[in-house]
Amino acid sequence: MVGTMTPRETTDIPAAQGDTKGASVIVNAIAVLRSFSSEEPLLGVTEIAGRIGMHKSSVSRILATLEQENLVERDPETRRYRLGLGLIAVAGPLLAELDERRVAYPVLRELSERTGETSALMVWNNNESMCVEQIPSRHQVKHTAPLGARYREALSSSVQVFLAAEDPDRVRALLRSGAISMPGLDDAGLDAYLQRLGEVAQRGWAVNYGETSLDEVGVASPVYDHRGNVVAAVLIPAPRFRVSPETLQSLAEACVAAARNVTQRLGGRAPH
Repeated sequence: MVGTMTPRETTDIPAAQGDTKGASVIVNAIAVLRSFSSEEPLLGVTEIAGRIGMHKSSVSRILATLEQENLVERDPETRRYRLGLGLIAVAGPLLAELDERRVAYPVLRELSERTGETSALMVWNNNESMCVEQIPSRHQVKHTAPLGARYREALSSSVQVFLAAEDPDRVRALLRSGAISMPGLDDAGLDAYLQRLGEVAQRGWAVNYGETSLDEVGVASPVYDHRGNVVAAVLIPAPRFRVSPETLQSLAEACVAAARNVTQRLGGRAPH
């Protein structure tokens, strides 16, 4: 017997298709926004389309809508796009309610005054380390971690801190999938990296001594919540020419002390 479709069933299909289409538009808009970075804040339609694998006309329509909402803006000279101030209005309530950021701010200021270098607070966003607060160095030559900057390099000091708290099987999956980048990775390199993470967890701090950028050193230490889970990391990025082995040790000690201070202010505790 041939079945017939009731009016309720008929109307359900377009609704489901509409939901799927709407979700796809949102995902594509997010992909456009995430294509911008602190290293490349200005992008054209063609560049964005190439990065996210979409047709230029689709990207152009998305950008036009985002521009209307002030989520992106167009540079008057180059006609390329950058992120707009409207994003601050969206992110503002989240940043204001982020306890780690609020609690860490005075500690970061003290840390920068003590070391003379930039200090930053990083949080883990599933497969990337993201900067949510920064106090820049007073020096003319300095390294910074701008708000919203994202790091996915395995040898980044803050990424090491977060991965040291992850299950080794998840670390392997992130590295093998390329979600966390590590050039020339093989089985031996993966085992050596996992051993390095074990040392980071035991020592309480991680270092990136010119491994992701020849002229930069990064030192990071974990911040814990009341369950003993890593919820953030204090980061000190500095120019390599100012960091000798002796200076590195003092930066590490200052970073660990600051992270411990933030942990205490959060009511957290390091695992035993």
